[in-house]
Amino acid sequence: MAARSIIPRFTRFKTVLSGSRKRAGALALALTSVLPACSSGSHIAQPVETGFVGEVVADEPQAVLVGRDVLAKGGNAADAAAALGLALSVTLPSRASLGGGGACLAWKPGDSAGQAFVFLPRAGLNDAGADRPASVPMLARGLYLMQLRYGSVDFADLLLPARNLASRGVPVGGLLASDLAAVQAPLLADEKTRAIFGNANGNVLVADDVMVQTRLAGALERMRIAGVGDLYAGALGQTFADAARVAGAGLTTLDLRAAVPVVAQPLTARVDGVDISFLPPPADGGFGMAAAYLSNVGQNGGRVRAETAVSGWRARQGAKGAATSIADAQALLNSGHIPAGSVLPALPASTSFVVTDRQGESVGCAFTMNNLFGTGRIAGSTGIMLGASPVRKPLPLLPVAIAHRGNNQFQAAATASGQNVAADTAAVALQAAIAGSRPQVTNGVGRANFVSCPAGLPGDGSKCFGWTDPRGFGLALSSDHGKKS
Repeated sequence: MAARSIIPRFTRFKTVLSGSRKRAGALALALTSVLPACSSGSHIAQPVETGFVGEVVADEPQAVLVGRDVLAKGGNAADAAAALGLALSVTLPSRASLGGGGACLAWKPGDSAGQAFVFLPRAGLNDAGADRPASVPMLARGLYLMQLRYGSVDFADLLLPARNLASRGVPVGGLLASDLAAVQAPLLADEKTRAIFGNANGNVLVADDVMVQTRLAGALERMRIAGVGDLYAGALGQTFADAARVAGAGLTTLDLRAAVPVVAQPLTARVDGVDISFLPPPADGGFGMAAAYLSNVGQNGGRVRAETAVSGWRARQGAKGAATSIADAQALLNSGHIPAGSVLPALPASTSFVVTDRQGESVGCAFTMNNLFGTGRIAGSTGIMLGASPVRKPLPLLPVAIAHRGNNQFQAAATASGQNVAADTAAVALQAAIAGSRPQVTNGVGRANFVSCPAGLPGDGSKCFGWTDPRGFGLALSSDHGKKS
């Protein structure tokens, strides 16, 4: 069945995508100058659904509104999650640029465990000789694959909100303002990043300052017209690779073509009649989250810290190499004998979100640039912030879990950010979400997001609620009556 549209189409540019690479590349760059003239009327406007249509929770409020609008127009959780994730590449480029990566977990009624979509930042072939090694951009393809499997609308429509945010400008949110303040010196030292993140006084933008990203809008529009594949095997990809090399990265078009997300079976556990799916390795924050959760509820003996469980798992991987697998991780969880390691080195920042629709389909994602603002440089005229290669930075902990009763009823989903404590924080949030309660705020830098539906979905949506850590800058929004959860 062909995907349906939930967003009014605006007049598409009539372009010839064949022809010389040079001419196509010039078109991609020229889009930045014509976007403002043709972007009106393309944003999701009036809701068409009534009553409860879902919950949206994320670290960045403007992206939450994008996800809520997609649900209100009849999209499902995967559609809303894809639109939200793309919006984060505009509103929170410190942690979620198109140049970075992440992982998502999706489940819908009828699934036994759902599916995991892993698109972690990966190293380029020529990283060793690069000035500032950048990760291969994985986010767009990862979201595309997730939405292809679980979504219901045209992916091109889901690029429109992000494109509009980039071209019209967005107020800097609290989390981005905090990130800008933390790394302002290197951002202001580079001409291209200063043009986006700096103000007329020579300082970085602060909360509520308007941030315009016209070139990024052009890249998003190019993908809307030519498809996401244009960033990986088309004119936009060539432009990106050339600009990345100028910015000190070692990326090539071969790296882009090989940037394929992985679809995997989640790790699973069953506790008190509730089935839980966790992100699997190599997104090993899911393994750590599972180990900590099972110890918290008394399933695996003594208390297990997620960080040391992941440290032990990574040491096991180093010893066994390619012999380790998702099956190995599942066997360890089943046995209750989690290898404990030492604390991990300081890990990169991340961001997370959860979306659930009225039918109970749910998607949880965690994204990273593998460093705040990645390499601190932009890929030229594409406007895409370059993620940091894992060749010099360890991979972060990206924890996501979805709880459901059998194959038919969603109950809860949780995720978190917070460097070394992300997976431990997510485990605490999951326990509260399944119980239908709000967790006690604890010390540490972890910031959790969850959705809880104690009565289950499909079912009584009025019992559902979202929760985001009150110490952060996020938003939990119910699409029922447009109110905060």
